[in-house]
Amino acid sequence: MTRAPDWAPHLAGIDAVINLVGIFAESGGENTFARVQRDAPVALFEACQHAGIERVIQLSALGADTDAATPFLSSKHAADEALLAHTVGGWVLQPSLVYGTDGKSSVLFRLLASLPLVWLPSGGRQLVQPVHVDDVAAAIVAAVLRPIGSGVPGEAHRRVPLVGPEPLTFARYLALLRAGMGWRGQLRVLSVPVGAATRLAGWLGRWSAAPVNADAVRMLARGNTASATAISALLGRPPLAPEHFIAADDAARLRAEALLGWMPWVLRASVAFLWIATAIVSFGLYPVADSLALLAQAGVPAAIQPLALYGAASLDLAFGVLSVAPRRPTWLWRAQAALILGYMLIITVRLPEYWLHPYGPITKNVPILALIWVLDRLERREWTMSR
Repeated sequence: MTRAPDWAPHLAGIDAVINLVGIFAESGGENTFARVQRDAPVALFEACQHAGIERVIQLSALGADTDAATPFLSSKHAADEALLAHTVGGWVLQPSLVYGTDGKSSVLFRLLASLPLVWLPSGGRQLVQPVHVDDVAAAIVAAVLRPIGSGVPGEAHRRVPLVGPEPLTFARYLALLRAGMGWRGQLRVLSVPVGAATRLAGWLGRWSAAPVNADAVRMLARGNTASATAISALLGRPPLAPEHFIAADDAARLRAEALLGWMPWVLRASVAFLWIATAIVSFGLYPVADSLALLAQAGVPAAIQPLALYGAASLDLAFGVLSVAPRRPTWLWRAQAALILGYMLIITVRLPEYWLHPYGPITKNVPILALIWVLDRLERREWTMSR
């Protein structure tokens, strides 16, 4: 809908229009910053002018100005300028980082805040001014209802920054989220050069669903702050401070969710290490003659012992690689459990003395099976939710 006539049928009987549409990353086809954040809104604003709709609210972004250096911000800025040129009662609201319990960026920031050590560009010294989503919603409602010319600070140029009470560093913001979730101890930060962080974020943006990319690091490095006077006037009170973003009743749940955001990767990596290390040892670090002797004790015929040894090692290696693959087959964890149970059954029948070995080579399989079961349940829950 990139032409004004596309919008006209939808505007009959409408008193006010609020544009909340935006994307954080392009995904090909028509899902580009230019079409979603510039062309379609510009057409909408022109249609509003033709329909005589004076009150139009554009939710933009702090930093969407003449110095905007990323396609996300520059496309927002182009739409902002079009609105202010077309509509007398148009307002551009420019939020800083928005915190909402289920927002993708908020989920990511809580995950970072829960890590034992978090890597941040320049140590997280960039200034931000996060605002709660409830305050953003309340500010939008106030902007719709407030009469034109009511004297809100910023109304003269009809751009109002939506920010928290005061600027703070990005690292401090994460520390407040950490405290809000009830974590003990300070946030431990490792400083990463901005250039390295930008490259890493670009890679993550291409290969993961995380709301992060190279432009996000560039926007963070620029800073994201403004006066809170205008939003306070709109709300009739100061905006909520970040230390109050997380309600006490939500702390335990959000703490558990943050752990589940990264702990499965640790579990998968440990399982991958187990399989890959076993494969490397079986391929020859452990004397092959001794491995073949163990197979003989287990009842494997001499003619197929080499095939059994290297076939099992290859399967172990495949299981290890698949354990940390971005897209894992749904049968992976159950196949691993079946193989372990098969090994345990053979050893129980042919080599029962290994159950009594002081190093516990068989009894250790019990917690490993429990771990694999947990991973299977976690991922099946993820797949069910994604469908």
